Amino acid sequence: MKIICSRENLLNGINIVQKAVSIKTTLPILEGILLNADDKFKLTGNDLEIGIECFVEADIRRTGSIVINSKMFGDIVRRLPDSEVLIDVSENNLVTVECENSHFEIKGIGSSGFPNIPEVVKENVLCLTQSDLKDMIRQTVFAVCADEHRPVLTGTLIEVKNKELVLVSIDGYRLALRRKILDVDLDDFSVIVPGKILNEISKILQSVDEDVYIYNSNNQIVFDTESWRIVSRLIEGKFLNYNSLLNKEFETKVIITNKEFQASLERASLISMNDKNSPVNLFINDDKIIITSKAEFGNVREEIKCDIEGNNLEIAYNPTFLIDALKAIDEDRSAIYFITTNAPCTFRPVLENSEAFAYLVQAVRM
Repeated sequence: MKIICSRENLLNGINIVQKAVSIKTTLPILEGILLNADDKFKLTGNDLEIGIECFVEADIRRTGSIVINSKMFGDIVRRLPDSEVLIDVSENNLVTVECENSHFEIKGIGSSGFPNIPEVVKENVLCLTQSDLKDMIRQTVFAVCADEHRPVLTGTLIEVKNKELVLVSIDGYRLALRRKILDVDLDDFSVIVPGKILNEISKILQSVDEDVYIYNSNNQIVFDTESWRIVSRLIEGKFLNYNSLLNKEFETKVIITNKEFQASLERASLISMNDKNSPVNLFINDDKIIITSKAEFGNVREEIKCDIEGNNLEIAYNPTFLIDALKAIDEDRSAIYFITTNAPCTFRPVLENSEAFAYLVQAVRM
């Protein structure tokens, strides 16, 4: 194999596929990146849970393939001059990397033992812009459960039903939901994608209008663009009935300015920064919310104006959960619905007919 490509394009490809390279494995080949030059130059990482292919623009002088240790290869390319890179593989798997006055010789591994990425039938394809998918993942994946003993909740539900796309994450203390109306008819489907993999995908996605295609079969899901393709395993099991958790009844409704409420919560949580279990108390009264917190080092009081409908209320929350929800909301204002002192609150759009998002946060017993 012999190819010439720009250092910038090569490094971008390495950074993408490295997200699928095993860090700790008993199989040395899984610590490597597969370089394959045929009609196109392609980099591949595969840890058997997620596989990523990335196409890099290159001048292919001789076809072939080789596996190179990911960390070493990435570190070398990052430190090369910003110029053209020559990669030449000899018959004994010795890889020569040249760039201006830099010359490296690296021992590669034959590509025959590198695992193939599963083929997934391209049917019932969902198409979104990268920007939309990136936002929907960002607005939900933070609420994925970290407890491996509850495997279903370590993933995000991706569901298409009645021309509507829904992403939902639940960790037992909070729920994050985003909806998007689709402009095409698709067969209904429901899959659970590992949260850690969606986190990696969100880092690769760009805030651009370029399309990403999503399709699934045989316990695998694919995220496909012109320049890269990601194949991930799915989590088996039945997701929680999230609709049953989103009660629309309320005793108190508050309309807040998101950034103002977030800033007050962040200041209030400073007093308890060394005590992660210390809640903030909300006193909802007349046209304001009074936020207080007491901890070993002192106490704090914040007050913000708001529009209130219904009963006055005193309730407590983990401030981090409220702040995470507010960070995920792009709108300027939100409506928060409260039921009782010990029940969850739900953030929704101010517009009554909008179902674009919902964030549910469990209250802390006072």
